[in-house]
Amino acid sequence: MYTRFSQLPLTGVKVVDFSQYIAGPAVAMLLGDLGATVVHIDPPDGPMWDSPANATLNRNKVILNLDLKSHDGREKAHALCAEADIIIENFRPGKFTKLGFDFAEMRKERPELITLSVPGFASNDEERRELRAFESIVAASSGVFTDMGLNRVLMGLNPSFSPLPLSSAYASQIAASSVVLALQSRQVTGLGDQIEVPLAAAVMEGLCYNSIKVSDMPKRYLTQRELEIERRRVEGLPMNVSYEELQELLDPFFRSYMCKDGRMFYVVCPSHKFHAKRCLEVLGLHDELVADGLTSEDNTYKPQSEWESETSLGVYPMPKDWADKIAARMKDVFMTRTSHEWKKMFGRGGIPGAPQRWLQEWIHDEYAEGSGLMIDTWDPEYGEMTTPGPVVWMEESGEEALKPEPRRWIEFDEALKILKKHRTEIPEPSNENAQEGWLSGVRVLDLCNVIAGPHSASYLARFGADVIKLDPSVPLYDSWNTVIYGLSQMRGKRSILADIKAEHGRKVFEDLVKTVDVIVWNAPDSQIKRMGLDAENLRKLNPNALFCKLDCFSGVNRGVRTDYIGYDDLVQAATGIMLRFGGAMDRPEEHAHVGTIDVMCGFGGALAVAAALYQKYRFGRIGRGRTSLTANSGLLQIPFAYDFRGRGLFDEPSGPEMNGNDDLNRFYSTASGVYLLLSAYESDLPRFRNVEGLEDLPDIPADERAVYLATAFQTMPAIEWIERLRTADIGVAICDNIDALRAENCRDADGTPGTENGSYSFSLYSDHPSGHEVTQLDPYAVRTTRSKVFALPPSEKFGASTRSILKELGYADQAIEIMLESGDLSVSWSDEYIPS
Repeated sequence: MYTRFSQLPLTGVKVVDFSQYIAGPAVAMLLGDLGATVVHIDPPDGPMWDSPANATLNRNKVILNLDLKSHDGREKAHALCAEADIIIENFRPGKFTKLGFDFAEMRKERPELITLSVPGFASNDEERRELRAFESIVAASSGVFTDMGLNRVLMGLNPSFSPLPLSSAYASQIAASSVVLALQSRQVTGLGDQIEVPLAAAVMEGLCYNSIKVSDMPKRYLTQRELEIERRRVEGLPMNVSYEELQELLDPFFRSYMCKDGRMFYVVCPSHKFHAKRCLEVLGLHDELVADGLTSEDNTYKPQSEWESETSLGVYPMPKDWADKIAARMKDVFMTRTSHEWKKMFGRGGIPGAPQRWLQEWIHDEYAEGSGLMIDTWDPEYGEMTTPGPVVWMEESGEEALKPEPRRWIEFDEALKILKKHRTEIPEPSNENAQEGWLSGVRVLDLCNVIAGPHSASYLARFGADVIKLDPSVPLYDSWNTVIYGLSQMRGKRSILADIKAEHGRKVFEDLVKTVDVIVWNAPDSQIKRMGLDAENLRKLNPNALFCKLDCFSGVNRGVRTDYIGYDDLVQAATGIMLRFGGAMDRPEEHAHVGTIDVMCGFGGALAVAAALYQKYRFGRIGRGRTSLTANSGLLQIPFAYDFRGRGLFDEPSGPEMNGNDDLNRFYSTASGVYLLLSAYESDLPRFRNVEGLEDLPDIPADERAVYLATAFQTMPAIEWIERLRTADIGVAICDNIDALRAENCRDADGTPGTENGSYSFSLYSDHPSGHEVTQLDPYAVRTTRSKVFALPPSEKFGASTRSILKELGYADQAIEIMLESGDLSVSWSDEYIPS
């Protein structure tokens, strides 16, 4: 595919990809974008999912049609596997083995082989492993559709459908990162691994900020929406809030405003010491509101009972009286300019905000195309196309990644020749180079904030990395954004607090940089250069250190928005996700879950780190990995993020009333009042002949199927329909919810990562360092055979390791005390772990 002169980090890595639909092919796509040579195997009649999205998913791949049920097809497939470094499959657990491809046996013959299975449900989930686990079935079973956010609860929309392939998008990033982490470990140990990443476990990891449960959470962290839900439940009132009423329950710094051009502008700047203030200053409202009594506390980490006033600019959430007053003024001012004007003013002012855009607009956005977030490609089936650019790349070879090879169909002999062209070079296994985890011995410095970056570093910790989290000695963010999110993303880390702009803090920072292998930061390029972590200056401090950058809007090329700051929600606005979810320009709605793109981007950051480590070990090159929230939005929207001449309407399901993709893939109410989710395709219609009560469906005209099914499903309870449909091997599920899954699959924390516990696994920490009882998802989506996955200890209090890390760096006790007294360093932000 690529010449031997390629600078892409995975050049020479050979992949055989047997997977179908989205998750597995996306893993191979991510590997191909980074330079791997990929042979993709399709059934004789073509892919099981026939979509223009395959042009993206199968770029940089050659495609071979083989019948794995025939002797000849299996023989050819085995010959290809014998040449591979990595083999990918996403059949139901055990099916690939029954076809004659036993990964355990293959690895006995070739211990250097890395295999990846991406089933819908875990192979050790006896209850669900045999289910027909399509995307929406996994989502329904994992609580996605019944936990679609506070908005949908208040509007009484439950269950609520989303067409975004959350499970596959999370799984593809987790699986790709795990494969490359195994690959870089192989360059040290000479040994591969057998990996499984179930879609159900992956989507749960993606939603881990939504499933955490903290006892006795202080009231200051409850939003107006949460309080309203609580009030209605206590008083027995219905959840029937209108969209317009809902807007008045939103924080003024976390909502959309109509502009002069009839387009909504999304403001996302709560919880930061300066963002909300800058926002009001740009709007010309700051002095006016301060004169009205709006205050800013010096230290919001004190108990709220000790504050001088009831609120503080820069905390989240604002109390309702101030929220209403501020929002009313902001509404007026936003109507004085167009959304485009506000975009420039907010971006240049360092304020997170973005206009609402449809996906179709984003695909053809000038910045998107110029930066490489969307790229022009050619496909043999669809011709000239615009598709998402690389999701993860290296700064040194990003330009090369912008020019993917189109998918190409070939015969077996050519496929074998392509794989044989590359030679695998790895060390001989020995006790001297053994590793307990893929990253044992690797030291990581985490300089990130909020979710994406910190989550990336926490994920690395489960594979044995020693992660040190450095935060300012005086926090920039409110405790909602640090301590509460930190309960998830600080796991497995040690925390040090230092002002890296001050004398002592800067010295400690540079000393830390000299001791680590990897640095992860989510900061604009200007700040990175100012702190001496650009490529040239980092080389002087630590020539062997790898650097990974995550940010909001970056693509491979710089552009006008590259250094604009922002969060997950702004990317949802800029790339069309919020308008699809809300359904119209005048009613945008953030996609339900906390960290929808953030967590995915975190896994992408881990892939960038893994690729940089592999490149270092394999080629001796020190690289700088990159990914961004916006780049990951292309992966999340891959089923419809493309355009070409002759493309139909951008008419994927949208709006709050959407109940599925089509009549065979949607919610149906049953006689028991319980909704079930049917997930079937046209090719499944003959199976309905074997379902009592639905035998006539194959004969019903397509435009009458919905009425037929809706009527039939009302004749019996959901549980009966589930049994009948599953007996006929038709995809169907009752929508579960996260609270129930957590309650049913929770155990006392026992020092294991949960990988042995099936598709769902939570741990209860009754003695959590916070003093609260905390229940949270286990680090369990990646299951390995050779290497160890570590259970992550609970998050320590910010600053708890400041002294011990300074001692490790060689500082004497007296010097440490002097630095702490100066205020450049600190051992804590607050007396309480979770400020009350």
